[in-house]
Amino acid sequence: MIEQLAKHLVSLKKEFEKTYSGKSQMQEVIPVSTSELFPIKQQDLELLHQFATKNPIYYNSYEDTINNTKCIVYEGDINKYWLNSIQHGSSNAPFSPTWIMSAYIAVLMAKDLGYSEVIDIGSGDGRIAFCAKVLDMEAYSIELDEQLVDLQKMLVTILDFHPFCSDAITFDYASLNLNNSVFFIGGLAQMGGVALATGVIDKIVSQEFWKKTGWVFAGTYSQKYAPDPKNEAGWGTLIGNNKLRKIYTISLPTVWTFHETDETPYIFAESL
Repeated sequence: MIEQLAKHLVSLKKEFEKTYSGKSQMQEVIPVSTSELFPIKQQDLELLHQFATKNPIYYNSYEDTINNTKCIVYEGDINKYWLNSIQHGSSNAPFSPTWIMSAYIAVLMAKDLGYSEVIDIGSGDGRIAFCAKVLDMEAYSIELDEQLVDLQKMLVTILDFHPFCSDAITFDYASLNLNNSVFFIGGLAQMGGVALATGVIDKIVSQEFWKKTGWVFAGTYSQKYAPDPKNEAGWGTLIGNNKLRKIYTISLPTVWTFHETDETPYIFAESL
């Protein structure tokens, strides 16, 4: 089901990209209701719409039918948040979000793999952690930028996904009493993601919960980035160096791949 959901979302995005005539800096779609192509609980969809409606990143929305699926199109602008996020000296990856629907499907995959806790590293507006709460998982978001954490605090009134304003590399993860967690790393490997992931791994590798920890890395096949000698969409060397094992890859739309042929591959890995 999850693989099919991802394929249908990619098809929806490709058709939307062909027909979209707006000039918004970022745009994405969420189906209005559960359907054969998107057999998602109606309550879950409504919560995703609430997240978008209450999120100040989005300034416009309208209804459209794409590939016979009635959707709400959300248009937004992340410029001020992106600019603010790169001003921090210890920032490893600027804010650039995945689609809300992509976040939901990626977290659904994590839940299907048996994880019960999500730690959203470099969480931006907290959409991955929020989706974890939608799916009845425990969730924590770690974000360095104070402005983005303030934005998250506006959204926890829908569901509390526990935002922390902290440098992820120095955060005390033992304080969360983690047991069966998956870490989502924000940022492409070539855009600061490796430094961010390495710092977090070094922080927790000696913890008791390390061997039960999973990882999700956002990759890219774009030729504008130097390839990793061990592949895995930029993450192969980090996976090998830290004795992780890739278990699954799922491709999903993100803001930065809207006009690109390839979607963003999310690589799921676990400790050996």
